[in-house]
Amino acid sequence: MNPQQVSAPGADPYFPDHGDTRYQVQRYELDLDYRPLSNRLSGSAQLSALTGPASLDEISLDLAPFKIHRVLVDSRTVRYTHRAGKLRIRPAQALAPGTSFTVEVRYTGNPQPVRSPWGGLGWEELTDGALVASQPVGAPSWYPCNDRPADKASYRVSITTPSPYTAVVGGRLLTRTARASSTTWVYEQPAPTSTYLVTVSLGKYTAVPLTAPVPADGKHPPVPQTAYLPVRLLPQFTVDFARQTHMMQFFEEAFGAFPFGEYAVVVTDEELTVPVEAQGLATFGTNHLDGARTSERLIAHELAHQWFGNSVSVSDWQHIWLNEGFAKYAEWLWSEQSGSTTAATHAAAAHLSLAALPQDLLLADPGKQQMFDDRLYERGGLTVHALRCALGEDAFFRMLRDWTRKHRHGTVSTADFTAHAQRYAASPLDGLFDAWLREPSLPPLPNPTDRTAPRLDGARHSRKSDFPS
Repeated sequence: MNPQQVSAPGADPYFPDHGDTRYQVQRYELDLDYRPLSNRLSGSAQLSALTGPASLDEISLDLAPFKIHRVLVDSRTVRYTHRAGKLRIRPAQALAPGTSFTVEVRYTGNPQPVRSPWGGLGWEELTDGALVASQPVGAPSWYPCNDRPADKASYRVSITTPSPYTAVVGGRLLTRTARASSTTWVYEQPAPTSTYLVTVSLGKYTAVPLTAPVPADGKHPPVPQTAYLPVRLLPQFTVDFARQTHMMQFFEEAFGAFPFGEYAVVVTDEELTVPVEAQGLATFGTNHLDGARTSERLIAHELAHQWFGNSVSVSDWQHIWLNEGFAKYAEWLWSEQSGSTTAATHAAAAHLSLAALPQDLLLADPGKQQMFDDRLYERGGLTVHALRCALGEDAFFRMLRDWTRKHRHGTVSTADFTAHAQRYAASPLDGLFDAWLREPSLPPLPNPTDRTAPRLDGARHSRKSDFPS
């Protein structure tokens, strides 16, 4: 990254106290040691960053109240303060515009979730292990970071744990080294990643490679996929996740090439209210398995986030509908593709449900208190469906694939999307976007014509497991 690539947008309007817009992190290298029985985390974090267009006399990082042992800037000890969730670091001299610099922080403590209106966020101690669920502002619960979604960086995460535990991090497993009673796992995520999308899952898991049929042309090898789960859950898992590899193939056709090098799913040995999305990885609870595919829509939702939210990320949380609306619509597309309920039928049901609820949500700016409201997900999906009806099949899916390709590993806003979509329309879309995004009242149901997504050969599958025996 060169200095011209670092911009200084305003602070996130929903979380103005998080993040620092005056610099951009390019890479995080995290070396962690975690003891589950005592919930004790020892960490060393090295950040490689670049200043923006102005000089920088203070580096502000977001970090929970750990004990700080050392702070270095460009390998030199510096002064710092650490209170109210902010680690404020004073370099010996102000850093000039466009300057590369490194920060190293060594810290220890007992990680706890960050309090929020939606409950605890971030590092969560489990009955036997741990997991990280940081959306939107939980990342500082376990490592020092520039905690805003627009600051995307590559990551190397090394974590040492007692050997009975498996450590799973989004990205490619580089090494696994056992020494005496501990094992060190090292993962690399080269793709630019928002802070909240970095996760760790620790548990007594079995690794299960997921297979996918090789395309007939042999030109596009299947995305490597792995599952990690308690071995006793394998019978249910092999039914509930049997179609994920086919889902991946369909989404690649509908949305474009998978944006990361691999995809993993974890089933943690706990019940979770909702699954947890992360870069290249999704975490589910035991309650999402029943051997009857009851939660298959959630598998589709979390997989779709790899394109919408993770690769193509929001510039700030005001635009969260771009994540959730497309992931919701992906549920409907997969339902239609797999021979179940059509997207038009799902849209009609969502419209009927929303019509009975308060009409006080602006999709393009829902406000902090309503950013995870169920209505945002459903209305977001309906907005995408309305756009599909307006554009027609060919233009709609070309628009989606071009969107994910053009903004791959980047950040976007609602204005970026509406301008992009307009290029594929034969007439102005201003009225459609004003009605669905900028007005609280619910517009009429889009044209209910049964529109069918592009199909893959053999896309309708039986309940037979696709896993190796």
